[in-house]
Amino acid sequence: MEELSGLRKRIDALDDRILEALNERAKVVQKVYEVKVREAKGGKVQAFVPSREASILRRLAGKNAGPFPGEGIAPVFREVISACRSLEQLPRVAYFGAPWSNTHEAALNCFGSRAEFNSGAGIPGVFEDVERNRADYGVVPVENSTEGAIVHTLDVLAGTDLKVCAEISLPIRNLLLGRRTLKEIRTVVSHPQPLAQCRVWLARHLPGVKLLAVDSTPLAAQRAAKDRSGAVAAIASELAARKYGAPVLVRDIQDRGDNATRFFVVGRTLARPSGKDKTSVVVSVRDKVGALAGLLKPFERHRVNLTSIESRPSKKRAWEYYFFVDFHGHQDDPRIQRLLKDLARSSAHLKVLGSYPAA
Repeated sequence: MEELSGLRKRIDALDDRILEALNERAKVVQKVYEVKVREAKGGKVQAFVPSREASILRRLAGKNAGPFPGEGIAPVFREVISACRSLEQLPRVAYFGAPWSNTHEAALNCFGSRAEFNSGAGIPGVFEDVERNRADYGVVPVENSTEGAIVHTLDVLAGTDLKVCAEISLPIRNLLLGRRTLKEIRTVVSHPQPLAQCRVWLARHLPGVKLLAVDSTPLAAQRAAKDRSGAVAAIASELAARKYGAPVLVRDIQDRGDNATRFFVVGRTLARPSGKDKTSVVVSVRDKVGALAGLLKPFERHRVNLTSIESRPSKKRAWEYYFFVDFHGHQDDPRIQRLLKDLARSSAHLKVLGSYPAA
């Protein structure tokens, strides 16, 4: 017992040192804010700096020698950064969907808990909140690794003046929630995306069960939690299950183990380079033979890695399309600037949606 007591005293002493260091960090952050205010000369001061925060997390993850778990570095320091950032400014963050949804979780993963979060009625509503200064930033889903692009987000991005300033990659772990057993389930409720992500599992384990689409996974979790008969189950996240007290019947029912959703953070200002960045553009090509091939040639010529390309109807003329393209590099990099000039020459329309730290 004496040995255990001594070890606990050491832990207490270490915790005291950590607390002391946290307060010292907070004091430095306050001084940084004072410098920002002076340099802004009456302009708006940005407390959320994605490039700086991404650099901090990468550096600490690379420096960690253990035994503290590597996967614990980002969550711990994300909250440290969030708490210190709140001494400068409490960001107002609008996000798509309901509280305790996957988008809410993505927003928490980006901003930490020290932010003012507001759920949006829909993807256009999130953009409108930021455009009208009801929010500083918006978080919207843009792509799922199983189901592909979120086309509604792409369509709104094409017409907005907001900038993509950060991206979040969130592993999606779908849980089956319910009060009884699989044999008693008659209806499974969820948002259409999780229902699609789990279609093979559902067909194999719950054949013939009715699948009911609802507006959000938290709403589905609520319905499963309230149903005492056990006939209604839900597909939702761990966050929603905890919030509404819905028992977990089966974990990880998604058809792909690498199921993940990518989210964009949109704001009114450009993100500075972090050293490991991506750029997103929307481009339309002239209606001629080989137009798409011509669009791709500048990437090869400038040796820039293209990571994603999606097409969407322009909604101006029949059979006219926009292409949404993501690639490595920041728009301030000289090589990327040369690439963008080439793209502008070979396209009918080019719009840079933003450059941001790669997730």
